[in-house]
Amino acid sequence: MKRYLSLDVLRGLTVAFMCIVNNPGSWGHVFPPLLHAKWTGCTPTDLVYPFFLFCAGCAMAFSFAKFEGLEPGAVKKIIRRGILIFIVGLLCNMFPFFPMSPHDANASFGENWIYWIGHVRIFGVLQRIGLAYMIAGLVAMWLRCPKKILAAIGVLSVVYTLILLVFGSEPGAFTLEGNISGKIDLALVGDNHVYHGYRDAAGNAYPFDPEGLLGALMGACTALLGFIVGTTIRQAKTSPTGKVLVWGMLSLAFSQILSIWIPISKPLWSVSYVFLAGGWAMAVLGVLMYFIDDKGVTRPFTMFKIMGTNALTAFVMSAVISKVFRLAGVSPSNMFNIGDVNFFGFNEFTSLAWALIFMMIIFSIQYALYRKKIIIKL
Repeated sequence: MKRYLSLDVLRGLTVAFMCIVNNPGSWGHVFPPLLHAKWTGCTPTDLVYPFFLFCAGCAMAFSFAKFEGLEPGAVKKIIRRGILIFIVGLLCNMFPFFPMSPHDANASFGENWIYWIGHVRIFGVLQRIGLAYMIAGLVAMWLRCPKKILAAIGVLSVVYTLILLVFGSEPGAFTLEGNISGKIDLALVGDNHVYHGYRDAAGNAYPFDPEGLLGALMGACTALLGFIVGTTIRQAKTSPTGKVLVWGMLSLAFSQILSIWIPISKPLWSVSYVFLAGGWAMAVLGVLMYFIDDKGVTRPFTMFKIMGTNALTAFVMSAVISKVFRLAGVSPSNMFNIGDVNFFGFNEFTSLAWALIFMMIIFSIQYALYRKKIIIKL
């Protein structure tokens, strides 16, 4: 079985970009493409998350090749890994396991801790990946055939969209206030345990979790697109680069047609968003396959190959290190001042400079693991 280095590089590129967009020098000075779209639309930053899931789906096509179907070993592996990823994500939310900013400065540590534990966010990026991994893995092992899996993506997309339409309310099924997805999470875990970063029409904080339970169905569809591509690459007798590129273009075109009726929305992980992000993932992978696997141009991509070898570890390290920096008082806002000017938050260029520094910190750890041939898996 030929080893496609381009898959590792795509994963590494995703990790590197994740470090950059999640850790700017100042959130007040960020280039627009490095910010998420507010509700509808898509920026390059909105592609990081689905690229992770797409890469996970590609990897499943190779790691599950030894299984013949939904045999006990496959089911156990899928469920175990999905649960572990969910737990790691929850622990990342909770780290350092005490409130970094006490709710009440006059209250005791114990009182602040009780308040904090009652407001820990349950869902998150890794939690969505864990749930989507379980759904996608079970569907992929059950159906196996790419055509059947594509049909399953269609069924899941229709079911999800119908749920939004049937149970949505004013001002619209695809809006922040009217979608049913957020209401399901509120009923399941309560207002205190969901994300409050969105603003309603009046400008007030609104409880909606973009990594909630219902959207895991569409996250699974993104992973299943990766599984289809990974299976095609694994089984190909000749270079599948052209096929992957064509699929990417068709997926992008299909997303634009769907967007006429269903808005492209990362927070809702709408079906149009699934095919837009999946199309870009296929297009980028196809280009990488052409240069790396077909033409043998590998040296310029060495850094990203290294970053792709421990992708999940890099994600966790990024979350943990950024919090450790805050606890230690190491941040661009208070450590790098020249006179009255904060150097790394002075403008978009200096803010990006800090993001690149942070990315290189993560890479240096990845490089050390790579040199020692340490691969951390769940």
